[in-house]
Amino acid sequence: MTNRTQDTTLVLGASGKTGRRVAQRLLDRGIETRLGSRSGEPRFDWDEPATWEPVLDGTTVAYVSYFPDLAVPGAAATVGAFARLAVDRGVRRLVLLSGRGEEEAQHAERLVQEASPGVTVVRCSWFSQNFSESFLLDQVLAGTVALPVDAVPEPFVDAEDIADVAVAALTDDRHAGHVYELTGRKLLRFDEAVGEIAAATGRPIAYVPITVEAFRAAMAEDGVPDDMAGLMTYLFCEVLDGRNASLADGVERALGRPPRDFPEFARRTAASGAWAPAVIS
Repeated sequence: MTNRTQDTTLVLGASGKTGRRVAQRLLDRGIETRLGSRSGEPRFDWDEPATWEPVLDGTTVAYVSYFPDLAVPGAAATVGAFARLAVDRGVRRLVLLSGRGEEEAQHAERLVQEASPGVTVVRCSWFSQNFSESFLLDQVLAGTVALPVDAVPEPFVDAEDIADVAVAALTDDRHAGHVYELTGRKLLRFDEAVGEIAAATGRPIAYVPITVEAFRAAMAEDGVPDDMAGLMTYLFCEVLDGRNASLADGVERALGRPPRDFPEFARRTAASGAWAPAVIS
C-alpha cells in the first residue's frame, strides 16, 4: 500500500458539492491540491479543451467531476478525452464521480477505464445535499417541495460520504480499479425525505407530487435554461423510475463503516441554519 501524500492532486469541480469537500479534506491533510474550476488558477473549463493541459501540468492524481452531469449529450466523449490527455501527461491515478443508473454515465466510465484501467469509479445515487445546497433549497425554504416523483424510493447518499470515499481512493493504492456504488443507509420516498427535513427543522414542509408538464412549466417560469430543464426532466422522469431502488455497499467496502443516514443529514443541516427562513426586518 502506498500513501500518495507528496503528489499534486487536481480536484475538478472544486466549487461543487463533492469537489469542495474533497479539496478541503485533502488540504486539511497537507496534500498539495490544485483547484480545477472556471475561477481557479490556472482556469479550467470543460467546454474549453485548451484549459485542460495547464491544470494537468505537474499533476499526478485527479478527482474528475463533470458539470452539470455525465448524462448530458457529449459528456462521455469529453470526459474520455480528458482522461486520455491526463494519462498522457503523467496522471497515474484518476477517481471518477459517476451517476448510478445513468446510461451515459456508465458510457463515460468505460471510456475513462479504457484510458486508465486503474481508475476508481465512485458511482452515486441522488445526493442528500440537493435539498440543502442545490435547486431544491428554495422549495424547502418556501415550505413546499413539488416534483414529478410520487412513490419511488431513493437511497439518498450524503455528499460527506462521497468525499470520504473519493479522498480514500485518491490517497491509497488499494482502491485502484474498484467501482464503488454509494447509497445511504435506507430507501426513502421523496415525501418521506421531506418529512425528515420537516421534523429536523421543526416547521411544516409539504411534499406535492406534480405532473411532468407542471414541472416543466415551473422551470420555464423560473427562467431555467432549456438544456438544464431537459437534464432535470431526464433525471426525474427517467432515472427516478425505480431503477435505483436498492441499497449498495460501496461506502462500507471503501471505508469499513456504514454510510451516514438521511435523518442524520437532516439534523446536521438543520443545526447549521441552512434551512432557516430568511428574517425580513
